[in-house]
Amino acid sequence: MLIGHIEEVVRHPVKSFRGEHVHQTNIMEYGLYGDRSHAYLDDTKKGNFLTITQFPEMVRYKAEFEGEELVEEYPKVKVTTPEGKVFDWQDQALIEEIENKSNREVTTVEYSPSHVPIGPIAVEDILLATDASLDRLKELWGKDEVDARRFRPNLMLSLKDKVPFIEEEWIGRRIRIGAEVELEFVSHCKRCMIITVDPDNAERDASLHKTVNKERNNNFGVYASVIKTGRIHVDDEVHLLD
Repeated sequence: MLIGHIEEVVRHPVKSFRGEHVHQTNIMEYGLYGDRSHAYLDDTKKGNFLTITQFPEMVRYKAEFEGEELVEEYPKVKVTTPEGKVFDWQDQALIEEIENKSNREVTTVEYSPSHVPIGPIAVEDILLATDASLDRLKELWGKDEVDARRFRPNLMLSLKDKVPFIEEEWIGRRIRIGAEVELEFVSHCKRCMIITVDPDNAERDASLHKTVNKERNNNFGVYASVIKTGRIHVDDEVHLLD
């Protein structure tokens, strides 16, 4: 059954940095190619990931791959800072900037293109949200706009029938994207303080999290596991399988 099409594909080459919108990419066994494949470690916390939770301004640093998606090695990862400076993600000047702003000691970690473990990604392979749910949340929140980047979905689905939160009813079922890829919805996405951080200026507004908690039992978006790998594109049709 046709339920919609892919409106946006977003991957985050560096964990907690702003992601990049791509027109097409490969779906690997772990999710989007290179999603959260690079990360900064907070050595003041015994090597835990440095994230928006500890350093909200990470949302203002944009990470992008430059080059072809190879299984043998990643393309170069380019980072653009809030001030517009461009660095390689491992450039010592960038690391020093992050350390100075976050008041933490930072090291880097990079995973294989063929396997990114669950830890850096979150708790599942893919995070999906829908346009109807985002629009309804805007009404519930009572603000002019809810930026999808707050929720960091990999896939934004434009629904054929605009039923808010219908994706939560699909948990346990599978979808096919385009001609190859199949995903299975496995759970709700429980939300944390990260959604309170404005992706443009890193300012926090706790009222959004309070709204999601009150109106949606702290759920927004659904996690999915990869069943069949392949290539996906923006505008690919999405079918709900029997």
